[in-house]
Amino acid sequence: MQNYFELFDLETTFFIDELKLKESYRREIARFHPDNFTSKSDSEKLQALQNTSLLNTAYESIKSPLNRASYLLKLDGVDPFDERDTSMDQDFLISQINLREELESIESKQNADDLEDYLDKVEGHIQSKIDLISDAFKRDADPSEIRKDVRELKFYKQLARESSQLMDQWL
Repeated sequence: MQNYFELFDLETTFFIDELKLKESYRREIARFHPDNFTSKSDSEKLQALQNTSLLNTAYESIKSPLNRASYLLKLDGVDPFDERDTSMDQDFLISQINLREELESIESKQNADDLEDYLDKVEGHIQSKIDLISDAFKRDADPSEIRKDVRELKFYKQLARESSQLMDQWL
């Protein structure tokens, strides 16, 4: 597996300089801009297109804490979203059910103020998970511990996305 951090001259770590990532991405993507290849051969144009695709994939894989943590786990040989692994913390599962029911209730009432409070609560869960993941990487924790938090973070991010879409529909 290619190390995407190396494409941007970054250390392979959860703790990245996001500004450096953006600057490096822009610099690298500019190298393969189609305007630079107008007089090149078809194979060179194709290679530039493939490089652009690789850079976009790499950037998406490490720009957000969720994607970056998932990618780092994969580099360690751990798939955080392995479909065969259905084990989940029971307290988290109950929390999932409660949060889903709360969102359904808010949706049925179409109360924007309640939805805004709900979004704040979900964002709090997201930040808490990011903090736990960050701490786990600092401690060089067991990947299974990080995997659990990454999976939970993905749920909260999805819930935030659904809630935001609902808010957009109401406005």
